[in-house]
Amino acid sequence: MRAQPKASHFINGEYVEDTAGAIIECVYPATGEVIARLHSATPAIVEKAIASAKAAQKDWAKMSPTARGRILYRASQIIRERNRELSELETLDTGKPIQETIVADSTSGADALEFFGGVAPAALNGEQIPLGGDWAYTKRVPLGIVLGIGAWNYPQQIACWKAAPALIAGNAFIFKPSEVTPLGALKIAEIMIEAGLPKGLFNVVQGDRDAGPLLVNHPDIAKVSLTGSVPTGRKVAGAAAGQLKHVTMELGGKSPMIVFDDADVESAISGAMLGNFYSAGQVCSNGTRVFVQKGIKEQFLSRLKTRTEAIRMGEPLDEATQMGPLVNRSQREKVLSYIEKGKAEGATLLTGGGIPNDVASEGCFVQPTVFADVTDDMTIAREEIFGPVMCVLDFDHEDEVIARANATEFGLAGGVFTSDMARAHRVVDALEAGTVWINTYNLCPVEIPFGGVKQSGFGRENSLAALNHYTELKTVYVAMGKCEAPY
Repeated sequence: MRAQPKASHFINGEYVEDTAGAIIECVYPATGEVIARLHSATPAIVEKAIASAKAAQKDWAKMSPTARGRILYRASQIIRERNRELSELETLDTGKPIQETIVADSTSGADALEFFGGVAPAALNGEQIPLGGDWAYTKRVPLGIVLGIGAWNYPQQIACWKAAPALIAGNAFIFKPSEVTPLGALKIAEIMIEAGLPKGLFNVVQGDRDAGPLLVNHPDIAKVSLTGSVPTGRKVAGAAAGQLKHVTMELGGKSPMIVFDDADVESAISGAMLGNFYSAGQVCSNGTRVFVQKGIKEQFLSRLKTRTEAIRMGEPLDEATQMGPLVNRSQREKVLSYIEKGKAEGATLLTGGGIPNDVASEGCFVQPTVFADVTDDMTIAREEIFGPVMCVLDFDHEDEVIARANATEFGLAGGVFTSDMARAHRVVDALEAGTVWINTYNLCPVEIPFGGVKQSGFGRENSLAALNHYTELKTVYVAMGKCEAPY
């Protein structure tokens, strides 16, 4: 077991174990090898984590944002120094190729810590409001204990994306990784303590579906920030709403990517491939409905087929590998079942569609797959697959494609490829999505807000906008004279 941590949980600055919890097996998706065994949190572990967070939070909130920011910045530096080690662990945990994790996972987590550590001291200022002789002021105050619940596709990144705004605002933070990818967050917690974060402020609690509700429903949790599927989001948001907790929901999508006939075709194909095959398609914002204007459909499909079939699959720790396996066998079987539905409902299988025969048979690999001639009513065009399956639909006119792109319960992201900038801005304004790209796809620097609308969630990750979701606004009225009453 080459990635076995010291213990399952990280609480109050140290590793903690409780073997009474259910066993969680960590499996390397490329080979099926068990690389670690952990235990899910028991009620005792949950109480220990919350008690330590509660004890540490008040003193942390009294520190200046600048002092808190210095610690976050030091943590970002340590993460960058250990990027290779953290990236290899992320690859073992998720199966994503090392050529991806080394540039997109722990480094983007470091970006978040650095950004919030640097800008929040000014951004957390309130305002002064003149009221004649009297006046008032506002201040942003922490919520208390924030619970972050992570998805399995970007475990280290998500831990930092949620922890950075929570901590800089003066909150304590408890993170529950997905039980599928539980390892990376433990290393992030170690680094935070090494950087000088007081004990108890960044706790990691492992857990399955039984452990999650223990945390979400605990009366001392003030906010829940979830990255996950829409069904999970509905359950978590419903439970939190019952106790009037703050929530941020970053959920799934079935995002449209629209390619007009004046687009740079090679660039548009690059965007479509990045928006469908990066991380083996396991990205919530992926543009899995690729609408291509009929004038360039054949050219687009021909080049897309050639380029897709050149993708190199293989051992994720080999830096030449471009696409790895899905996260586990359950996900692989789900994706393969969607591919069969696409065939059965009449879509044209352009390429892929099965398990590659030149990689480890024990792994969870699925070929990068493209369906053409997809119609809006097909299952593969309506439901989130979360795998390397691209659906190409064709269209005639702008108004038509906008209406079809918006005809979904989801609203996470979208993209437009065109050389007509007036049209580009007109179309993105009409798309019902939280994040939209023009002539690129899936770039999410920490400086910009990220999040969805409709069933894809609410609240925002990253940017200064995130601070609004990790603080409360307190108003103070200051009377400059005597208080008078009519009785």
